[in-house]
Amino acid sequence: MSRTELFSYENQRVLVVGGATGMGEAAARLAANAGARVVVMDRVNVSKPGVQFISIDLSERDSIDTALELLNGPVDVVLSCAGVADGVPGIERINFIGHRYMIDRLLDRGWLPAGSAIGMISSAAGLGWQAELSDITEFLAIKNWDDAVKWVIDHNKANYLFIKRAMCAYVASESVALLRHGVRINALCPGPTDTPLARANAETWLGFGADFREDIGIEPSTPAEQAAVLLFLCSRSSVALTGQTVITDSGYLMAGLSGAYPSATPVAEFLFGKYG
Repeated sequence: MSRTELFSYENQRVLVVGGATGMGEAAARLAANAGARVVVMDRVNVSKPGVQFISIDLSERDSIDTALELLNGPVDVVLSCAGVADGVPGIERINFIGHRYMIDRLLDRGWLPAGSAIGMISSAAGLGWQAELSDITEFLAIKNWDDAVKWVIDHNKANYLFIKRAMCAYVASESVALLRHGVRINALCPGPTDTPLARANAETWLGFGADFREDIGIEPSTPAEQAAVLLFLCSRSSVALTGQTVITDSGYLMAGLSGAYPSATPVAEFLFGKYG
């Protein structure tokens, strides 16, 4: 296989869940430019040449089922990009339970064949899932939609931190079962990225690591920069990677863990689970 083919999406069908804005939009655009036949699922309508749009509400199981009927066939890549911030009703469904339900239904239908790949967008907030592994393992074992939602609500876990940690743990734990089917799964853990969602939560999301970026002389990532890594994780060039959560934060957290940038150390230690 040539170097060009390793990074090509020619003749592949790519499903981008949450592909209307932000990193999802950038991923859909880059995949199309790399030769893919792109299907975008989102609540916001997308009208682009060569892109199939299917309306979906990830907080509603029936909406996902309807979207799958319209998908009507297998895909080579699933990019799970949709997500919301704390305070949005149904965050546990939109940010994880809905994505997992979609992946399970695709597998049930045989629409994720051997050689396919899944790329999920988690967050730097999802790191340190090992600190909550007992609760997360209990949660992930619940496959039924209603029971999973009930568990999250009953345990007061309907928040961004826990749900993103659950996603990272899901990627790690589910990778073995998926690999038996020939399917790879990885996740991106982005640092601050200039998306509409981040701008709407700018004080928290874009303020994260601002001192580091100012000192080093860099800006928050662009959606396209993050999307490029996500597409790499699902390309033929990364067949040795599965079950991984790749941190794309311009080195901020590693600088904190190593002590190379001391002001980042408390944040890094918290996110990696030292303080639970």
